[in-house]
Amino acid sequence: MSADRRIEAITQRIVERSKPTRAPYLERVRAAAAKGVHRSVLACGNLAHGFAVCSPGDKAALSGDTVPNLGIITAYNDMLSAHQPFETYPTLIREAARAAGGVAQVAGGVPAMCDGVTQGQPGMELSLFSRDVIAMAAGIGLSHNMFDAAVFLGVCDKIVPGLVIAALTFGHLPSIFIPAGPMTSGLPNDEKTRIRQLYAEGKVGRAELLEAESKSYHGPGTCTFYGTANSNQMLMEIMGLHMPGASFVNPNTPLRDALTKEAAKRALAITALGNEFTPSGEMIDERSIVNGVVGLHATGGSTNHTMHLIAMARAAGIQLSWQDISDLSDIVPLIARVYPNGLADVNHFHAAGGMGFLIKQLLKAGFLHDDVRTVYGQGLAAYTIEPKLGADGNVLREDAPEESHDPKVLARIESPFQPNGGLKMLTGNLGKAVIKISAVKPERHIVEAPAIVFHSQQAMQDAFKEGRLNRDFIAVVRFQGPKANGMPELHKLTPALGVLQDRGFKVALLTDGRMSGASGKVPAAIHVTPEAVDGGPIAKIRDGDMIRLDAVAGTLEVLVDAADFAARPAVTVDLSDNDYGMGRELFASLRQMAGPADMGASVLF
Repeated sequence: MSADRRIEAITQRIVERSKPTRAPYLERVRAAAAKGVHRSVLACGNLAHGFAVCSPGDKAALSGDTVPNLGIITAYNDMLSAHQPFETYPTLIREAARAAGGVAQVAGGVPAMCDGVTQGQPGMELSLFSRDVIAMAAGIGLSHNMFDAAVFLGVCDKIVPGLVIAALTFGHLPSIFIPAGPMTSGLPNDEKTRIRQLYAEGKVGRAELLEAESKSYHGPGTCTFYGTANSNQMLMEIMGLHMPGASFVNPNTPLRDALTKEAAKRALAITALGNEFTPSGEMIDERSIVNGVVGLHATGGSTNHTMHLIAMARAAGIQLSWQDISDLSDIVPLIARVYPNGLADVNHFHAAGGMGFLIKQLLKAGFLHDDVRTVYGQGLAAYTIEPKLGADGNVLREDAPEESHDPKVLARIESPFQPNGGLKMLTGNLGKAVIKISAVKPERHIVEAPAIVFHSQQAMQDAFKEGRLNRDFIAVVRFQGPKANGMPELHKLTPALGVLQDRGFKVALLTDGRMSGASGKVPAAIHVTPEAVDGGPIAKIRDGDMIRLDAVAGTLEVLVDAADFAARPAVTVDLSDNDYGMGRELFASLRQMAGPADMGASVLF
C-alpha cells in the first residue's frame, strides 16, 4: 500500500463502497478465465469463418489451443491527426506476433471523432455519447471469442475511456493500450490563444486565425496541449496499461515502432497460455484507479476525467465518486506545468523527464500505490524510466532522472507549483459541479457577481459581440447537459470570457455542459448536476441573481432567499433544434437514458 495514510484511507473507502459490485464482477471475470482458450469452444464452422483469410501457417496455428491469438481493436482513421499513425500498426503488430510465436488479427474498428473538428458545431452533441458507442463497438469486435489477449489502438478524448470500458468488460482477457504519440511542437499554445482572443475582438480576420490554427495543428499525432487526449495517455501509463515510457514518443520514429512491437509481444506473453497471465479485470483494481486520479491532479489534467474515470471504474465494479476525486485533489500537489496550466507543451514535458520523472516523484512522497499489477509485470516503480532506442533496435530503458531537466515544466515533489491538484467539487444550493483551478490565478478563485443567463453558446457570443457583457457577471449557460443535448464542450466561450477578464472584469462560467482539458484561466463551474432539463436548481436562476462561486471553500451558491428560490418554477425551453441534423436523431434514445455527470454521464451503467 501507499506510504501516505490519507491516500490509503481514500482507497480503502472506495474498496468498502465497491464491495457489492466489485465482488460479482470478479466472479464473472474468473469464471470466464476458467474456461481456458476460448477458441476451443467454437464449432468447426465458427472457427473456419474466424480464420478464413489467414495464411496457411496462421490457420494451422489457430486450429489448436496452444498458440495465442491477439485481437486488435483500432480507432484508425486518416482524418484525425492523432489516429492517422495507426494505419501501419496492424502490420507491425502481426509481424511482432509471428516473431513471438503467435498470431494477430484486427478484431474490429471503432469510431473516432475529433472534438477539435466538431467544436461549436452540431456534431459536438454526439461527442460524449461516442464513448459508450466505442465501448459497445469494441465489445462487438471481441465477442467473436477468437482471442487470448487484446491490444487497443486509441488516443483521443472519448476513445480511450470507451476502449477501457470495453477492456474491463472483457476483463478475463489481458489488454495493452498502444498509443501513437504527440505531434511535434508547432505554434506555441499561448500564441494560438492570443490570436483566438484577437479574432473574438474582431482585431484579426479569419485568414490570420486559420494560419495560426494550422501552425498549431500541423502533422500526425495528438494536439500538443494537455487536454483530454494527452491526459488519457498519462492515465494509461500511470494505471499500468501502457508499456513503461510509451505515452509521449512522437509518431513515425524508430522508437515509436519499437514500443509498438514490444507491446504486441508482451500482450502475447501475458495470456493464459503462459506463466504470467494478467487479465485486465483483475489487474485494474481500486489502487489503479486511485493512481489514475493522483496522476490527473499532479499534472493538472482534463476535467472530462471527472466523468470518464467514474465510468471506467464502474466497468470494473469500482465505485469512484466526485468526493473521492476532490479529496485526492486536496492532498496531491501540482508538479507539472503544461499548457493550459503553463507555457510548455507535452513534448517539453516529455523532454523535462516526462512520465518517468513524474511517477518517481509521486512514489517518493507516497502518493501512488506501487504494489499494483501492470502489463509490464512489475509494480509501478518499473515505470520510473526514460525510454530509449537500443543499438539492436529494441527498447532500452534508463532510470528517470533525479532532477528535472526543466524545473519550470516538471517540479520536484518537495517544491510543487501549488499544494493541491486544482480539480475540486463544488456543492451548494445549485447542486454539484466541478472546477479546475490549476490555471486560474488565486485572486480569481472566488467570484461573486450577478448572473446573465443564456441557453446556448451562440446567445452568449452574440451578447459579447454586441458589447452587452462589459461588466462583472457570471455567465449561466444551461440546457447543455447529457439529457438536453449530449453535453457538448463549450470552448467557443473561452476567448470571449478571456477577453472580458483581461479587461479587468470579474467573470466566471456556470454550466451543466463541459469545458474539458483546455479549461484555462477563467473560473468555470461545469458539469452542474442536476442538469437544467431535469429541473435542477440551475433552471431556476434569473438574470441579476447574485451567485457566489468559491473554489477555496468548495461552494456554489445562488444568493437568493431560500424560500423564494424554492418556490420558483424551473424554466423549460424548446430543445427540438437539438433533435435532428448531423446524426443527432440517431442518439435520441441515448439522451433519454443518460445518467448524471457525477455518475459518469453514461448510458451503460
